[in-house]
Amino acid sequence: MGKHLFRSSPPQEKQPAHQTLAESAVQECMSKINTVISKWTSPSPSSDAHLFSTNSRREAEEFAEAVRHLHITMHRLAAVNPSSEKLVYAQNLMQSAMNLLESEFHRVLKENRQYLDPECVSVRSYRSSRFASTPTSVSDSEDETFYEENAAEEHRFSGGDSDAMDDLKMIADCMISTGYAKECVKVYKTVRRSIVDETLHGLAVERFTLHQVQKMDWDTLESKIRTWLPAVKLAVRSLFFGEMLLADHVFSSSLNIVESSFTDITQEGALTLFTFPENAAKIKKLSPEKMFRFLDMYESLASLFVEIESIFFFDSAAAVRAQVINSLAKLGDAARLMMTDFETAIQKETSRTPVVGGGVHPLTRYVMNYLSFLADYDESIAVIFENWQLTSPSPSPESFAGDDARPEELYSSPVSVRVAWVILLTLCKIDGKAQPYKDVALSYLFLANNLQYVVVKVRSSPGLKVLLGEDWVVRHEGKVKQYAEKFEKLAWGKVLTSLPENPKEEIAPEEARELFGRFNDEFEAAYRKQMSWVVPDPKLRDWIKISLSGKLVPVCSEFCVVNRFGLGGDGFNVRYTPEDIGNYLSDLYFGSRGSGSVSTKGSGSGSGTGSSTTVKSRGGRSH
Repeated sequence: MGKHLFRSSPPQEKQPAHQTLAESAVQECMSKINTVISKWTSPSPSSDAHLFSTNSRREAEEFAEAVRHLHITMHRLAAVNPSSEKLVYAQNLMQSAMNLLESEFHRVLKENRQYLDPECVSVRSYRSSRFASTPTSVSDSEDETFYEENAAEEHRFSGGDSDAMDDLKMIADCMISTGYAKECVKVYKTVRRSIVDETLHGLAVERFTLHQVQKMDWDTLESKIRTWLPAVKLAVRSLFFGEMLLADHVFSSSLNIVESSFTDITQEGALTLFTFPENAAKIKKLSPEKMFRFLDMYESLASLFVEIESIFFFDSAAAVRAQVINSLAKLGDAARLMMTDFETAIQKETSRTPVVGGGVHPLTRYVMNYLSFLADYDESIAVIFENWQLTSPSPSPESFAGDDARPEELYSSPVSVRVAWVILLTLCKIDGKAQPYKDVALSYLFLANNLQYVVVKVRSSPGLKVLLGEDWVVRHEGKVKQYAEKFEKLAWGKVLTSLPENPKEEIAPEEARELFGRFNDEFEAAYRKQMSWVVPDPKLRDWIKISLSGKLVPVCSEFCVVNRFGLGGDGFNVRYTPEDIGNYLSDLYFGSRGSGSVSTKGSGSGSGTGSSTTVKSRGGRSH
């Protein structure tokens, strides 16, 4: 037994030395920490003085290091002497230190709010973030430009501490490493969530239920959409992106905390923002003119989708990503439904009152303006209409092409096929609206005017030109020329045939006078009839006039020169000289001059803008 006691006595004698060493280490840390706590928690210092500030940053760093060291030495002491009274004092002091750090963390978050504005954070930090080099991060040229252009914004934040982000990280690292992550994260979430909510409120982002959205009149809903469009870009590229970077910087020591903090702070606001398009798209009986606002929303969401995925990439943010995908799907459904209604409205258009002067019909203007606006959304409609096939279209785009080619061979995409078919459908309607004109020549002028309007719209619209192609334009320009030639033959045929085929051959004076008299009568009749006729397109108008002048003036001039003696005798009155003909022709096709009229079948004539139709234009894309 004595041997046993002898062998066990040395450890018992050495143990107090280990305890003393551990307690000494704890005591040393406690002294440093206690000094700092006393200094920065006493009421004597100025209210403007804080531990984490420019003038005391070195002291703050030493304090944080001392707290971490205290935590380590406490564990060592607990390992050798778990009942040491020093542990109780150390734990109380640790709690006081955490209270000070938590208070400073809250103060830095609140007082440096301007500098911690998400836009400023995103400008400062996105290049150095762990996410900046990931494959899904925002790194394309457009977004590089966005941040470079906004880099100048950083200087406008005044009164904020330029080291605020680093101070927050220092405090967070200290609190997390010492087991106080929960307290730190709670403060962070509370402050930053209020900032996110306030920022979204400032962007006029409101939380609406489906029922509330469906009860809105169109003016109210459109106003909400107008507000949403810039708000979603700012929210994604500045607010949410900045919050992700800030959380990543402050809690860089723990990806799990980054995820939970960012998701809890942003998810509710993000879902509010991204749910609005879906609710709006679920409204029933949306007229075709409203499609462009929904395409605006689709375009905005689609253009931001990669950024949204890179920002809300955490598993806990799956609901946000799913909501964006669902909203895009519903917006696509709404666009297809409105396009179907647009096509149906064209098919059901039944106005019969002719347009005065054979001008462009309102239906033609409306359809082409609509398609021109639609083509501006080329990337969006390419996705929305990608797998949306025409169901037994009648007439078919192939029939309008004048050959037996299949649609996929004629046009570059399903969108092209659909646009070509809508134009064909419209022109078939216009062909029917040419029938009420009593004068066949005027009906051909009407067809030429409307097809020319279509061709000019396609050629002047980059989107439509790409969709339909140069061959389509050339082919339809040829059809315009055919209509114009038929018009010319019918409207001026009697005038052209009233003079001899060979004007160089001199004829008897009486015969010359008779022929030229008939020419004068026919020219005057044709001119008076066509004084109210109109060719709105200057290029087509000039082509018709040049063509007529080329046929009339040389023949008339030659005839007058050859038969000048026969025409000049017995007081014969030459009412229209070759020079007069050119002047009179130049005055035609500008519309009513007060003496012309349009003779039509049916009751009454249309106004200068055409008869009303079932399809109403809202007057262009008012974006």
